Amino acid sequence: MKTVEDYEQIRRAFFVEGLSIRAIHRRLGVDRKTIRKAIVEPVPKPYQLDQPRSAPVLGPYHERINELLDESERLPRKQRYTAKKIYQIIQGEGYQGCEGGVHNYVCRQRKKRKRKEAYLPLEFDPGQDTQLDWGEAAVRMAGQEIKVQFLSMRLNYSKARFVMAFPFQKQEAFFEGHIQGFHFFGGVPRRITYDNLKTAVYRILEGKKRQEQQAFKEFRSYYLFESHYCTPAQAHEKGGVENDIGYAQRNFFSPIPEVDSFEELNAYLRQACLQDAQRRTRGQKELVAQLWEAEQAFLLPLPARDFQACATRVVKANGYLQVDYDTNRYSVPYDYRDRQLVLRAFPFRIELLYLDQVIASHARCFQKEQDVLDPWHYLPLLQQRPGAFEHAKPLRRWRKQWPKSYERLLASLRESKPDGRGVREFLEMLKLHQEHPEKLVEQAVEMALALGAAHLDGVQLCLRQLLEPSQPRSLDLSLHPELLGVGNQPVELGQYDRLLGAR
Repeated sequence: MKTVEDYEQIRRAFFVEGLSIRAIHRRLGVDRKTIRKAIVEPVPKPYQLDQPRSAPVLGPYHERINELLDESERLPRKQRYTAKKIYQIIQGEGYQGCEGGVHNYVCRQRKKRKRKEAYLPLEFDPGQDTQLDWGEAAVRMAGQEIKVQFLSMRLNYSKARFVMAFPFQKQEAFFEGHIQGFHFFGGVPRRITYDNLKTAVYRILEGKKRQEQQAFKEFRSYYLFESHYCTPAQAHEKGGVENDIGYAQRNFFSPIPEVDSFEELNAYLRQACLQDAQRRTRGQKELVAQLWEAEQAFLLPLPARDFQACATRVVKANGYLQVDYDTNRYSVPYDYRDRQLVLRAFPFRIELLYLDQVIASHARCFQKEQDVLDPWHYLPLLQQRPGAFEHAKPLRRWRKQWPKSYERLLASLRESKPDGRGVREFLEMLKLHQEHPEKLVEQAVEMALALGAAHLDGVQLCLRQLLEPSQPRSLDLSLHPELLGVGNQPVELGQYDRLLGAR
């Protein structure tokens, strides 16, 4: 195939040097047909087949493959035929060739069928529109690499971003991500554009109509924003946040963050979003942070109290003072063992309520079939059954963490007060943690041991001394001047002689 340089040489010989086609043929050894093409066209055309290549094995199945492609386009988007599936179908009908040939033909046919989409450039007014979507990324948490789900929100006017990570995409995480995003942006956008998320949409109806989840309608009514949903399989309708998902994965999660908890991870992501706002977008003179500040005046105000972003259910404790939620068990206080309670599951904590009172709060467990136990909930039961002290799971877990001075106090109490009385008194000492900081109680125990007062009264006395250190106070004797000299008069040793004489 001739190159641009070959054509240039031919054209220069013809137009500049005035050589004939025959002379150029003799000089360059190029056939006359190519010379005539170079005279007419300054650049050689790309190679094209004059007729399709013969396909003796696959050719007889071209028509059948085209039928399957037509059928595939009428199927639901996620159930359409892959090239591998088409290969399996025609193989069952007698095709003896390789799978790669089918893949190549299917790829060429789909490129011919696919029409390039054209999009309109969009412009938004301040505070009017926000886009939201979920993404996934890897992080190294507490030394273990895990997958996290992150929610991304984007103000379409200022292009400010907010990203928050969760262990899942459940509805409570969906709501909490909104709430934290509203606080981050400084207000509530007037409209939020979503994909057709199950946490918001119960059923897709005809056209733009959606049957929304009841809880989502309550959430939207609380903050008074409008919801807008993309056409199914048309992700370009919220292309801004779609791009933000990839941007966050490449910039906020690369290299892989190393953190100890979701709290630390979200603090890191929040700071990354603030730093990201110092950029300038194409065609704008102001920074994103400056446009964002101006946009805040157009956002809806935040309510005085946040929406309760949680899943709620009625529960009752079993015989081990535990309630079940999402395969895990969480302890409840002994006094509420036979009461009907309400469990509220937030993204990162579990609350248990009796009437309107929160009686227990636990960090939410993201593993399966685990027991989350608070030792305080079992202290009254242990005082009734001190013989179970060594084997009670809540105490065994806490005992691995408490100070060594507690073990010395426990040993002393057991020695001085056998038959379980020493254990009961030790449990009474542990109750001091409910009213005083852990470090202060630990210090009081160490003081009591140092003074030889290894018992509850000694610990309580030392604790009071730590809380209210005694200081000598001077007396005001201005109303009793006769007492001012007491303690300052000279010592009279003759008094002792008179005392001896009296005896």
